[in-house]
Amino acid sequence: MEFSNLRPEILFSIWSEWFLFFTRLYRKMQKPLPELLKEYDLPVGIFPRDATNYEFNEATGKLIVYIPAICEVGYKDSSCLRFLTTVTGYLEKGKLADIEGIKTKVMIWQKVTTISTEGTKVYFMAGLKKSRSRDAYEVLRDGFTMDKF
Repeated sequence: MEFSNLRPEILFSIWSEWFLFFTRLYRKMQKPLPELLKEYDLPVGIFPRDATNYEFNEATGKLIVYIPAICEVGYKDSSCLRFLTTVTGYLEKGKLADIEGIKTKVMIWQKVTTISTEGTKVYFMAGLKKSRSRDAYEVLRDGFTMDKF
């Protein structure tokens, strides 16, 4: 049977099935987000536990993390981060830069633009550079759903 003899809707159906197959295969091969963060020398618990879906372009470093709902995560050092449902940034060794979709509370809620690490410290750039203990972010934590970012 030649493909040229098939009706367009059948061709589309075949193409769709192949596309879904390769998409599922790719997602199965993708490493878990905490493993990716560890590979880039970032604490594994920066994102909430249910942030399991992501896209990462190794060539550009662009990272897109999908979170089921707007949420807030509290850490053992009493700090907290608030997340939109989509967080984007550029990942490089020891740094997540040009972040969109994360806030932290420094008197008032401030947009986090960069997260970087150095030894036992994690630095959050949110208007000013805030140093925190890396240990607080090495454990995956649940996010608490919020109404607004």
